[in-house]
Amino acid sequence: MKYVFGPVPSRRLGMSLGVDIVPFKTCTLDCIYCQLGVTTKKIIDRENFVPQDEVLAEIREVIEKENVDFITFSGSGEPTLNSQLGEMISGVKAFTKVPIAVITNGSLLYRYDVRNDLSEADLVVPSLDAITDSTLEKVNRNHEGLTAMMLMDGLKEFTQQFKGKIWLEILIVKGINDNIEELKQMADFVRDLRLDKIQLNTVDRPPAEEFALPITIEEMQNIAKLFDDRVEIIADFGKIVKHKTHNEESAEERILALLKRRPCTADDISTSLGLHINEVIKYVNHLLQADSIKQTRRGDKWYYEPVIR
Repeated sequence: MKYVFGPVPSRRLGMSLGVDIVPFKTCTLDCIYCQLGVTTKKIIDRENFVPQDEVLAEIREVIEKENVDFITFSGSGEPTLNSQLGEMISGVKAFTKVPIAVITNGSLLYRYDVRNDLSEADLVVPSLDAITDSTLEKVNRNHEGLTAMMLMDGLKEFTQQFKGKIWLEILIVKGINDNIEELKQMADFVRDLRLDKIQLNTVDRPPAEEFALPITIEEMQNIAKLFDDRVEIIADFGKIVKHKTHNEESAEERILALLKRRPCTADDISTSLGLHINEVIKYVNHLLQADSIKQTRRGDKWYYEPVIR
């Protein structure tokens, strides 16, 4: 599979089949907390990145064999950058009733074509981490063509038009966007939006930058009090791990080093390296696309091993 990963267990979505429709780390933002590292291609212009027919064929193949609760467009970049997102959602709707979710950073919701593309999804999970330009630049390192007001206006427009469910995620980084006065303003802004849930999160896996630190559960609980009864804390404080240092190997290098020692399943990699299974599948798919590794089926399991050149 080149574009589909999973299904993997998700706390929010059950068994989620991920669909990756943009190149690795192609995004409108370069968030300091991103578990996949720094953005290598920061753009705001939409493109047709992948062959739509192949994506739909992979989705169909998996759902015919696996139990799937959600088909989730997310992956290793910003999915709304793909100009064929709407067509792919419609294409999936044509052959399955499995609900469709889109996890997005919300930065392009100011565009009518993006809002229109999302109209047939069942659930959209946008993010909003800042409501001032200075904080946006610190936490999300946005493309120069984006402003905090554009993100807020886009989110407001979207919540007025979209008919499905909307879960807004707000990720808090210690000392960066945890200012109580700004968070009060954010709570005021989202209070009048048509949202089904407001989900508070913090850094719980190795981030792009080592200075991106999590807040404590007590701090999170105090922040939650600023919002209305739609708020919930989704950060898993039991799984917050030590952050990587500048000397630590990248996740892909670590995976390759492990596979050179022995073939492994995705679960083996997750257990051995302490990576979330969702991260493992994303990295493995990227390595497969780069022809750095190959997969072999043994019994009912898929094993990965390096390509010998």
